[in-house]
Amino acid sequence: MAQGNNFPLLKNAREHHTSKFSSEELIVRRGQAFTITFNGAERPEQNLIFIAETGPKPSKATKTLATFDISSTASKEGWGAVVQSSSASSVSISISSPHNAVIGRYRLSVQSGSSSPQSLGTFVLLFNPWASGDDVFMPNAAECEEYVLEEFGIIFAGNKNHISSFGWNFGQFQGDILNICLAIMDRSLYYRQDPITDVSHRHNPRYLGRVLSAMVNANDDQGVVLGNWSGKYEGGKNPTSWTGSGEILQSWKKSGFKPVKYGQCWVFAAVLTTVLRCLGIPTRTITNFSSAHDADGNLRVDEFYDAEGNHLERGADSVWNFHVWNESWFTRNDLGPSYSGWQVLDATPQEESGGIYQCGPASRHAIKEGEVELDYDGPFVFAEVNADCMYWNYDSATGKKTLIFSKATEIGASISTKAVGRDARVDVTRDYKYEEGSAKEREIFKKARKKLGLEDKFDPTAPKQEEVEQKPDISGKFKVAGSLEVGKDLNLLLVLENLQSDAKTVNVNMTAWSTLYTRRRVNQIWKDSLSVTLAPKEEKQFPIKIKYPEYQQQLTTDKTIQVTALCHVKDGIQVLVKRNITLDNPAIDIQVLGEAKVNKEVVVEVAFTNPINEEVKDCVLQVEGSDLLQGILELRWVPEPSPAIRHTGMWAWMSWN
Repeated sequence: MAQGNNFPLLKNAREHHTSKFSSEELIVRRGQAFTITFNGAERPEQNLIFIAETGPKPSKATKTLATFDISSTASKEGWGAVVQSSSASSVSISISSPHNAVIGRYRLSVQSGSSSPQSLGTFVLLFNPWASGDDVFMPNAAECEEYVLEEFGIIFAGNKNHISSFGWNFGQFQGDILNICLAIMDRSLYYRQDPITDVSHRHNPRYLGRVLSAMVNANDDQGVVLGNWSGKYEGGKNPTSWTGSGEILQSWKKSGFKPVKYGQCWVFAAVLTTVLRCLGIPTRTITNFSSAHDADGNLRVDEFYDAEGNHLERGADSVWNFHVWNESWFTRNDLGPSYSGWQVLDATPQEESGGIYQCGPASRHAIKEGEVELDYDGPFVFAEVNADCMYWNYDSATGKKTLIFSKATEIGASISTKAVGRDARVDVTRDYKYEEGSAKEREIFKKARKKLGLEDKFDPTAPKQEEVEQKPDISGKFKVAGSLEVGKDLNLLLVLENLQSDAKTVNVNMTAWSTLYTRRRVNQIWKDSLSVTLAPKEEKQFPIKIKYPEYQQQLTTDKTIQVTALCHVKDGIQVLVKRNITLDNPAIDIQVLGEAKVNKEVVVEVAFTNPINEEVKDCVLQVEGSDLLQGILELRWVPEPSPAIRHTGMWAWMSWN
């Protein structure tokens, strides 16, 4: 039987919130009835047995095979069939699936009496956040719209002092994306090791979230995206050049499922968002600023500096300017009702969990309450948002390290996500931890350390005298004086204040390095030193200018610079002053010319202003938009040199569907 004849696609799609899929196959959600029809000679007999099966070896024991007949009432527990309407020419039958059915592609057939089963076709069954019995049920309709059906999103980046954002085309309903998402599940290590058990667990969003967090990165399983934080991207694309998940997922399939080069944290998070939304699990991206990577699981990160103030690559711990992960919404039947809701998943390969690079799901509520012993990966996620920072001076000649200072309020700032229905930032920091520096926050931190069996001191393996933190005689900070834009000089003020009632002599060593967003040093840009005497309680400001030609060739595509000042106070302790700076690229202005109408072409003007007084070569404008363009549009042009004149790069024609 032709699938379209038996499966009214439009009616079912409308009722199941699957109208956006670009497919001729029936796509429905579990726990909700869908309709099949029989016309004319196809009219079924009354003693029909329906067979729904999925996976390589379907069985009732694994809940991958269901047989059911026509009854007078719909089944509340399992699969069922009820006659909806009947006439001389047709019969409509309502097929229902359980709220906890395995998701994936099913084969549906019908058998009459002792005859052989007759195929009715295939359909895809997805999670159903609109159904109250589903583990992914989300009661707020606007949130369902945003976290399942919305194809375009905003991802936040930059640093805690200068938050920026960029758009991303998730495109979960486009082209062949659903088939690719189903293929991702069938190529996981879990499936390859035991396909029958793996498929039987696909009713559980907790299980699938963990599996897919591993499959989106390529580290263990030839997954979708290969990570690269080297700053060199030969043989692939710079992670900053991606604008959507569709191109990445299509490239993975077209290459014969070879990892796509290259990705960084926001790419992994965006692709995982696409896959999980496609399968029906409500999902969003989360950006954590000053995000800790605690490699040794002691809930603290150690940073080392030499006498010149240079940040040393020593130890596995690090603090990233920002890190992007996912939250997905589902119940935690394994933990209890209070731990349900938003769950943290992270596809960026940072540390192994269970022997492979996967992370989560970790209950966000558990993280806030310091319940780090609960599944999965609680200590790592807790440290990302609430580790303590230890800053050390390291003498490479002697191997001695001296604590400069510690800070309990550095990690986990301005944790951000896109607002529901609006292109605005929502701060969710308080959903991850209590107010920074409060007694409750410190209580939770100590609770987490106790659960991990950690002594409540900095480092029990180090000599105690090295970890005695003294109060400094002076304080310092960097202030930005002017704009933070690529192509312009960087103007800062170093502000030093004497905290004591007697004069202090200070020698200051200053450096500036271009970095990756992970704060890994790449190129030294500038260095200087100064000596100053501060009168009692005196504050002084010292202007710093780093000219554009000084950093132009040293800057990475992350556009980040770390400036440090290590202050050596005579007869006092050292003071470290640092600031991480993210520069903005010149803006691209987009203006729709004329009225935009459905199914009519519209002209869009794209304008770019060259900010520097020299020619910029090999400019490429990349345009992407769900249902607005077929694929990705790339246009090339050369803006003339002049910081004072606005240049229109080109006119772009878009099909507005």
